[in-house]
Amino acid sequence: MQPNLMTLFSPANIIIFVLVFTRISGMIFSMPLISTYPIPNQIKIWLTAAVAFILFPMVAASSGLTIPQSMPELLLYMLREFSIGYIIGFCANFLFAAVQIGGEFISIQIGVSMSQVLDPATGSSTQVLSQLYSYIATMVFIGLNAHQWLFAAIYKSFQSFPLSPEYMFTGSVISQVLHMSSSIFSIGISMILPIFCVMFISEVLMGFMSKMMPQMNIFMVAIPLKIYVGIVLILMFLSPTVTYLAAVTQNYLKGILNIFM
Repeated sequence: MQPNLMTLFSPANIIIFVLVFTRISGMIFSMPLISTYPIPNQIKIWLTAAVAFILFPMVAASSGLTIPQSMPELLLYMLREFSIGYIIGFCANFLFAAVQIGGEFISIQIGVSMSQVLDPATGSSTQVLSQLYSYIATMVFIGLNAHQWLFAAIYKSFQSFPLSPEYMFTGSVISQVLHMSSSIFSIGISMILPIFCVMFISEVLMGFMSKMMPQMNIFMVAIPLKIYVGIVLILMFLSPTVTYLAAVTQNYLKGILNIFM
């Protein structure tokens, strides 16, 4: 039904707007940056309402929704809509989880895993290098206008999964989400693999040196040397890391767009 001034506040249009608002709120409250940083809930709600107001006419024009006749039925509709939006934002967070895993691995390899800083996204302590790579991933995410991809995905989901109870989750949706989540470990390791290999070789060489010169206290040399070499390597591979994260982010965003095909 095409909304107009006479039917704008009809029960059908109000329910359609509520369902659109619910699906978008699922993405807003789970997507990176907006959900992870301390943004007031009032701003999130108003942003959700603004996006829902923009998408409402297009969704209502092509909606074949059967109006629910009871409150439990409406709650089931809202739960379904919130789940669709939450999946979109949740899949985008896989990339940041992979970056944090890579930062934790390299922190252990360099020997700075004991250094902790407050993570403003979670409110808990995390390794310094994990936080560094998280900031890099955030800048890449913003630089690629990834938020626009997510809003495009939520609009596309209304075409693939209209507001109708006949459209339910399929095995392909679950399969794609599991496939994206399974690549977290490989992305995190691939991001820091050159640094990890160099640090591993340096540790092997220090082991040979300790055997060749037993009188030398290798630990007094190895600990500061590993930190120095690790920081130099991080700076050397900073540009390739950004390039790699940009390519991975684009692939992830394309995967999110294809979830609800």
